[in-house]
Amino acid sequence: MREEALARVMQALTRDGGDARYVGGAVRNALVGKSVKDIDIATPLLPEEVMRRLAAAGIGAVPTGIAHGTITAVSNGKPFEVTTLRRDIDTDGRHATVAFATDWQADAGRRDFTINTLYADTGGEIFDYHHGQEDLASGRVRFIGDARARIKEDYLRILRLFRFHAWYGKGEIDAVALKAAAEEKSNLAKLSGERIAREFLRLLETDNPVPVLRIMAASGILAEILPGLLDIARLERLAAIDAANFFVPDPVLRLAALLNGQDAAITTAERFKLSNRDRARLEDLATPTEKIVSYLSIREVRKLLYRLGPERFRDRVFLHWAEDIKPSNAIQWRALLALADAWQRPVFPLTGRDVMHAGVPEGPLVGKILNEVEEWWIDSDFTEDEFSLAERLKAVVQATAY
Repeated sequence: MREEALARVMQALTRDGGDARYVGGAVRNALVGKSVKDIDIATPLLPEEVMRRLAAAGIGAVPTGIAHGTITAVSNGKPFEVTTLRRDIDTDGRHATVAFATDWQADAGRRDFTINTLYADTGGEIFDYHHGQEDLASGRVRFIGDARARIKEDYLRILRLFRFHAWYGKGEIDAVALKAAAEEKSNLAKLSGERIAREFLRLLETDNPVPVLRIMAASGILAEILPGLLDIARLERLAAIDAANFFVPDPVLRLAALLNGQDAAITTAERFKLSNRDRARLEDLATPTEKIVSYLSIREVRKLLYRLGPERFRDRVFLHWAEDIKPSNAIQWRALLALADAWQRPVFPLTGRDVMHAGVPEGPLVGKILNEVEEWWIDSDFTEDEFSLAERLKAVVQATAY
């Protein structure tokens, strides 16, 4: 709240009788001491007035969702979403038709959970219309009003229930909410893959998503999202590794730990509409063929690093570590990660020109010979002995018919 970029936006919105409050995640996280990433602002001002005020204050105003009342204010290069108070007119489980409002309580009533209906003004006063602070303190994720009605407004709220319980819940998940979610689970098929992926990956980012995933599996909800038999035990060990070593949770890696086999990876990547990079990573980890164990020699590690690259090697180390049931091997697994962090890729000293100088005419055979010598060089632990390289090249050329 003291940050200059944010203060400029709030000053522009609240001057001359205007009103604006921080809302949702920023308020919720501040109250429980979690880090605040995105700061959302709510206001009874209409979108056109919001843009006018921001422009008058020299603040950028981007109409990112003006039809739903959202303007992105860009202050000192930082974005803040400003949304006009709303009330729902009609919903179909995926989208809502809204009307702008001036009633803070009506705006709060259209939100999903009580812990998301907290507002704060520039002085730090909290406005709580649905006992959200009480639920936040007790770790209860509870729908506002009728749980099933809230879910029918947007079926993504099924997944949000589990994500928020994983982040903020204490003890058992709210029984009424769970029953409503299970009853509406088939409607998850109506949602876009991108929305499902965004919510599910955020769930996997929690310190330990496994207890919630087990509830989702038992209620049949997880099967609506992911195909095949899932390896929840492997994911549980990976989450424990992250926690014990203060590693930052990697949601795509955790998804790979959860899935079983190439078909499941391909199906999930397609349904989630993952980026090309994440899709390739997920499918690459589905059926790794390399033998990676905790007791690899440094020479074997260097060979794998050269063939795979440090990122793919690290991913494989994590997954194999999560399959290792011996806690005493943790030091060796950490050592493999340290080797990957420190590794610098050696440069193969020969080129196609060297092969041609050895008497091989230009053509496909040059590449074939070069590859064979490179394989020998890798097996020799990347020797820097120029004489040995020259002799090996000579031997390969003489042994190759052309």
